[in-house]
Amino acid sequence: SGFSGSGPILEFFSVGVKTITFQQEGHHQQQLSNGSHKLKLTFECNSKCSNNFILLHEGLFCNRTWDGWLCWDDTPAGRVTAQNCPDYFPDFDPTERASKYCDETGNWFRHPESNRTWSNYTLCNSFTSEKLKMAFILYYMAIVGHALSITSLLISLGIFFYFKSLSCQRITLHKNLFVSYVLNSVFTIAHLIAVVPNPGLVKRDPVSCKVLQFFHQYMLGCNYFWMLCEGIYLHTLIVVAVFAEEQRLHWYYLLGWGFPLVPASIHAVARAKYFNDNCWMSVDTHLLYIVHGPIMAALLVNFFFLLNIVRVLVTKLRDTHRAESNMYMKAVRATLILVPLLGIQFVIIPWRPESRLAGEIYDYIMHILMHYQGLLVATIFCFFNGEVQGTLKRQWMQYKTQWGQRRREHCSTRSTSCTATSITEVPVYLYHHESTNEHSKGFHIELPF
Repeated sequence: SGFSGSGPILEFFSVGVKTITFQQEGHHQQQLSNGSHKLKLTFECNSKCSNNFILLHEGLFCNRTWDGWLCWDDTPAGRVTAQNCPDYFPDFDPTERASKYCDETGNWFRHPESNRTWSNYTLCNSFTSEKLKMAFILYYMAIVGHALSITSLLISLGIFFYFKSLSCQRITLHKNLFVSYVLNSVFTIAHLIAVVPNPGLVKRDPVSCKVLQFFHQYMLGCNYFWMLCEGIYLHTLIVVAVFAEEQRLHWYYLLGWGFPLVPASIHAVARAKYFNDNCWMSVDTHLLYIVHGPIMAALLVNFFFLLNIVRVLVTKLRDTHRAESNMYMKAVRATLILVPLLGIQFVIIPWRPESRLAGEIYDYIMHILMHYQGLLVATIFCFFNGEVQGTLKRQWMQYKTQWGQRRREHCSTRSTSCTATSITEVPVYLYHHESTNEHSKGFHIELPF
């Protein structure tokens, strides 16, 4: 319900918000802005139509015109002209193309039913069956991705907390990073399930809806600042402290959990004052850079930190071949892989291909990168971690050894029991026929056992 006309529209949060949302047709300020934009285009087109500059067309052609939505230039007879759909309608897709046909007589095409000049805007509708199908695929991809992320992250946290041999400061950072991703996925799933399919809730615009968005923005910042903490820790451990083990973690807690509150709070205040749309779901505002700007800065700083770490480790490996360098190199390699992967959507978002096929491929790739981040983090930092794999293998071998020992003990006890039972049962069996005969004769034999 509500996929067409003035109902809520389905749009993809592809600027780092990592969700698919239903957005109301537009708040009052956006409608005024769209109306002003259309008025400006109308004035410019009418001025262009009244301008009697020299025409360079040969033969018949259709005169330039304003059809109420777009301005069309002079077009030779028998040609179809096309341009991008208008961007001031919330249920139009500006990446699609509208077309207008100039017939062989030099007149704009007229619709056979209304007999009025007609432009083809049918492809502009954002809610064609193909687009809706893809929207729902991406919607369920997001839910499944965050569900898998939560599951894998909770398993990883269980491993880290259960095996005390894995306890160290680096694992503590991993735990906090995983917790931030779990909370982010929980808030995202709550938004997808409670808000997205509920246009009535969006229309009411309750405070709880905006509070949910606030925590989503906050946890988004926590994800990337805990990744920055991972980079700072490794940089301090390897470059600054020369393999010193202990660091003060309270600064990391302040940076990972405390600092993201600042941009998230500023964004909430600015959004309430300057762009107070329903549930703060629109991405058509530069206020999002209040949150995304620090995230991009954290990614950039982290990337340079990791490059410097690699430089130092390569030097140490070449000079000393220290075993510690090999161990740290593995940790750095994992972090170096994650940093560009987890932040790539903040870099390539503006360059979505205009081609439909390329655009769909782009959407699938971006949604995998955005909604499966928790699964990716758990896989690289835990499941592919050599220490974790070694610990699990040792635990499995220990379990197999203990289970085998208990089985042997059980079999040994059972074997002894069987032997003892067989010894006592032999005379009974031997005496059985006799005793039967004796009982039949009225005698009773007392067994000595």
